[in-house]
Amino acid sequence: MNHRDTIFSKPLPSVSDFRFDQQVVEVFPDMINRSVPGYSSILQTLPQLAERYVQPQSNVYDLGCSLGAATLALRKGCEQASQVQLIAVDNSDAMIERAQLHLQGFKSQLPVTLRCEDIRETHIEDASIVVLNFTLQFVPREERQQIIQRIFSGLKPGGVLFIAEKIVAEDPHIADVLVDLHHDFKRANGYSELEISQKRAAIENVMKIDSMTTHFARFEEAGFAHYGCWFQCFNFAAMMAVKGTE
Repeated sequence: MNHRDTIFSKPLPSVSDFRFDQQVVEVFPDMINRSVPGYSSILQTLPQLAERYVQPQSNVYDLGCSLGAATLALRKGCEQASQVQLIAVDNSDAMIERAQLHLQGFKSQLPVTLRCEDIRETHIEDASIVVLNFTLQFVPREERQQIIQRIFSGLKPGGVLFIAEKIVAEDPHIADVLVDLHHDFKRANGYSELEISQKRAAIENVMKIDSMTTHFARFEEAGFAHYGCWFQCFNFAAMMAVKGTE
């Protein structure tokens, strides 16, 4: 049963940094659907993309898997490929525990290995697909290039990285418009001004967002042959980067 997100609905004496703890796990599906415009569209498209890029005898990684929504989407898209191993990683014990229960509710012949570990320590090998959905933004900026580089190195030729992030527009005026549209989206989904304000205060120290240009520069530096944005809604974007075949 999904519970409604009311974590920031009452005035807090002090707002602590946001953490993916048991309290967040209980309301996470409601929180992300009411907070991230376009989230459902990204998940609905992932099986099509996975089917296009999955390779036989390869690993598929979901880094920062939370409750396993993207993992399920990947599994759906990869079921027809032979000898594929799906590996889902999150550094929250509470998330991994709930993801295990979530995945067990859907039948599939495709095995999934759940790991509770920091994605900065995850070894990527023989991968045809790696997914980073709203995960890199929580990693210290100075470590992000290293993660992208490690993913590139662990991808097979023709392998792909799918990454979704909250982004900041480089033009200040456009950035302000997108932030306002996002806040209107949250209001339309029932969040109060207090909830919006307190959530913003909780997350500002732990989530540092980049421009799309910055993401593209990382892909370029890592060595990806092709990259671009395949979906954007307000200040949330889904990008992809494909490794060359030679």
